[in-house]
Amino acid sequence: MTDVRINPSILAADFANFERELGRIQTADAAHVDIMDNHFVPNLTFGQPMVARLQEVSPIPLDLHLMINNPDHWAPQFAEMGVFSVTFHLEAATAPATLARSVRERGARAGVALRPGTPFNQIEELLEHFDQLLIMTVEPGFGGQKFMPETMPKLRQAREWARKHESEIWLQVDGGVSQDTIGMAAEAGADTFVAGSAVFRGDPADQIAQLRTLAGQHAH
Repeated sequence: MTDVRINPSILAADFANFERELGRIQTADAAHVDIMDNHFVPNLTFGQPMVARLQEVSPIPLDLHLMINNPDHWAPQFAEMGVFSVTFHLEAATAPATLARSVRERGARAGVALRPGTPFNQIEELLEHFDQLLIMTVEPGFGGQKFMPETMPKLRQAREWARKHESEIWLQVDGGVSQDTIGMAAEAGADTFVAGSAVFRGDPADQIAQLRTLAGQHAH
């Protein structure tokens, strides 16, 4: 059976108490950090100084999701901070395979993200260069949105590709992941799950355990 990874999104955490909030999710596999520049998406979140500080205090690895323009310039700089993983958007990158190599050379895992409207065939030829594929299950930009089941066929295509190529790529979903939707995403082939409000609105350790169990019941 596939390993199940739960990466809570700190977009749903208390921004004034990040160190405490990271401590509350230390049973998770990683903390998902959404970097938004108010250009690629209509929201502004964290920059490099904030990520550097989070990296110092977090008890779990940081899984960065760059929703920004010009990731070719910025992704390697974030990778140099010692984070676990850097995911950038295919739609924003000019040389995705080169950028993936650059991120890996700096010691981070390289991930590529697709917006809901971007078809799988746009990344298929390049996927061998990546450690993770993030299939957005909402339009990127804001937390708390409703899960889009219409993205599941794309996830199935990715899982089929991984099987065919005997790839160990991680398949991540982000957006509207909750106890109601995680089973659907796991059944379609996801193994790495970003959940925000579903984790932070209750007791995080309990929510993480429940999400992990539900995903495991549907995993391949």
